[in-house]
Amino acid sequence: MAEPWWKADPHDLHRIVDRVSSVYVERSHLDRDENAVVVINKRETVRVPAAMIAVLLIGPGTRVTHGAIRLLADSGTAVCWVGEQGVRMYAAGLGPSRGAGLLHRQAWLVTRPKERLNVARAMYGMRFPGEDVSKATMQQLRGREGVRFRKLYQEHSRRTGVPWDGRVYKAGDAFAAGDDLNRLLSAANAALYGICHAVVVGLGASPGLGFVHTGSAISFVLDVADLYKAEYTVPLAFDLAAQGLTDERDARIGLRDQIAETKLLSRIVHDVKALLNPPDIDFDTPETSELWDERRGSVPAGVNWAADALSGGPPDAAPPAERDVHVRAAEAGMGEQHITIIGPEFDEPSSSEPPEGTS
Repeated sequence: MAEPWWKADPHDLHRIVDRVSSVYVERSHLDRDENAVVVINKRETVRVPAAMIAVLLIGPGTRVTHGAIRLLADSGTAVCWVGEQGVRMYAAGLGPSRGAGLLHRQAWLVTRPKERLNVARAMYGMRFPGEDVSKATMQQLRGREGVRFRKLYQEHSRRTGVPWDGRVYKAGDAFAAGDDLNRLLSAANAALYGICHAVVVGLGASPGLGFVHTGSAISFVLDVADLYKAEYTVPLAFDLAAQGLTDERDARIGLRDQIAETKLLSRIVHDVKALLNPPDIDFDTPETSELWDERRGSVPAGVNWAADALSGGPPDAAPPAERDVHVRAAEAGMGEQHITIIGPEFDEPSSSEPPEGTS
């Protein structure tokens, strides 16, 4: 019997030598070969050093082994199970070997009203290029955003000839709206939330710590998605309605194609990091094992601090080399690069072949 197609000779594998930010895999088999993740499909075999991936996006038709997931977890790589081209976010997993620098920075910003307002202003500033929003209140910014979207809907209505009677939607139910255009908008927005969610998780930020939105487990995802609706989901929904394409699937596929063509994933990565990181500082720090200290900031973990509690000073019983402190090499940061590996369409069963179990 012939070997299954996913059984590959390691000598046939191709190495990716450049650091990558994210890898999207569809219709393929993922396995482990030493310290590399091997992506195999009927068209190609790709070997990806695990430590060079910030986030692995697993798309439809993909199988993955326990060994591959364990390697990715040990490498500090986020793994997200997504829809086609990342337009839906189903689940995500993070290994223990991962830094929390960006998450700490986000929490610091969101819990201080002045800093939170500055980030919110920066988000609105991205939507109003050339306008000064540095002194605007949240009430003023919300009002300006409302006016902008009202004009946007009217402009696309005139452009496409599709009537517009106002936005109607119910969170989580695209079909609760009364007309096709609103349903398309809800479906396209839900797909956009999926890819933004995948990026936020992949970077190690919190989906729930929003700056404009609050109260939801995906508040920050909603913040980020709002940066791109005027450019992506709104014109797409009007275009689809004008063509008579009114299924939710039409919106997902249309957005998926735009995301792939415009490389939106890399843009979201850049924008999120620019919003959270101060100038010239990157919080994609390596994972360390430390304990918080109210006076020193942090101290090493894996150390018996009994002597410190009695003397008030750090322990000196164990030399640094003997401490059980595991510091990882710098993990791959999510930069501008994104690699997509998509296998060919699955073969349809031949009608001429005899049924299984017959000769």
